[in-house]
Amino acid sequence: MPSSRVLTLMGSGETAPTMVSTHRRLAARLEPSPGRVRTNVRAAVLDTPYGFQENASELAERAVAYFSESIDVDLDVAGLTRIIGVDDLTVERGLEVLRRSDYIFAGPGSPTYAVEQWRGSAVPGALRSKLEQGGVVVFASAAALTLGVATVPVYEIYKCGHEPFWADGLDLLAGIGIEAAVIPHYDNAEGGHHDTRFCYLGERRLTHMETMLPEGTWVLGIDEHTGLVIDLDAGQAEVTGNGGVTLRVDGESLHHPTGSILDLAILTDRDAVSRTIRGDASTVRATEIADDHASDLATIPASAEQTVESSLADTADRADREFSAAITAGDAATATGVMLELETAIWAWSADTLQSDETDRARQVLRSMVTRLGEAAVAGLADPRAVVAPLVDLLLQLRSDARAEKRFEVSDLIRDRLDETGIEVRDTADGAEWDLRA
Repeated sequence: MPSSRVLTLMGSGETAPTMVSTHRRLAARLEPSPGRVRTNVRAAVLDTPYGFQENASELAERAVAYFSESIDVDLDVAGLTRIIGVDDLTVERGLEVLRRSDYIFAGPGSPTYAVEQWRGSAVPGALRSKLEQGGVVVFASAAALTLGVATVPVYEIYKCGHEPFWADGLDLLAGIGIEAAVIPHYDNAEGGHHDTRFCYLGERRLTHMETMLPEGTWVLGIDEHTGLVIDLDAGQAEVTGNGGVTLRVDGESLHHPTGSILDLAILTDRDAVSRTIRGDASTVRATEIADDHASDLATIPASAEQTVESSLADTADRADREFSAAITAGDAATATGVMLELETAIWAWSADTLQSDETDRARQVLRSMVTRLGEAAVAGLADPRAVVAPLVDLLLQLRSDARAEKRFEVSDLIRDRLDETGIEVRDTADGAEWDLRA
């Protein structure tokens, strides 16, 4: 069925709400009719990158749930968590899942583990076949790291403290003319005060590692919650999602924000990349808005893209602020709406394969909201002064009339009864004032 040849690189968020629109647009390349996507799009998750993890099956299940619920696509699991030392029948069954799929997806884990398992197997050939004969290949996070001539050994450098080095990549990008090392998580900011950009390398290590790249190789950086959709038939690439894509040569960079369209000729020529970075516009076309001849990825219009918050933590923090403001303003409807929005976000992010404590933190925020709303239900959200003011003002007017008529026993009685109910009356030169005692 597929005639489209598309390679998509994602920096992160591959199973998050941020990438739903991109996945849907890619599925529409294979089946334009929304009602027939589930029936006609054959998709598979290549589960090798996280195959060494004890929760590999759970991560695969999350991906299956995400595609089913958010993309309307049934995702088969290749079952290739390990290839080396595994019986031939298991491997062949997994390869057959890939061969019959129109849409192959791979995501988080360890790039070096994935390359070790895939090298020498038929997996690279199956992927190459999709890009040559037709199909959609979506590689994100760790999987995206493997596609270039060299790959960042993230675990070894960032977690284990190895001296910076490049591991061999699959170099599948060379098959479409791109001599680059792919770095997802390019704008990562998890480190706070220390630099974790560039897939946790930071500027110092990346600058050093650039000198170690094979001659003619450059760096292709993909921000988190961002995709680079390379349409091999149209000869162009589109930046989607929340961030941007960076072309980097010898420490010099050019950032292309979401919505940019790049000629594939740029990406296949290191000198053209370098000229682009220097700003020689005569050598490239890199627009921020697609023209009428842009990729037919627009089967679902680019205007349908929505900028979604890049993490559940961001959503929870914003919701907490909005809820607090609503409670302070006595706006129960808005407070309730914010709670429902956060609950929906928690559900939407539940399929994300990113392993963190963000879901637990978001649930804590939601539980806090429930508690505060319960307290407000007991104490009341409306300003009690506003509730009793019409009655108090009427009584004070009657008291003023009584005092004018020198019926002081009546005026004193009104004052005393108000005092007994917690309303303090003070006589001033400008008239009576009142307040509620705490």
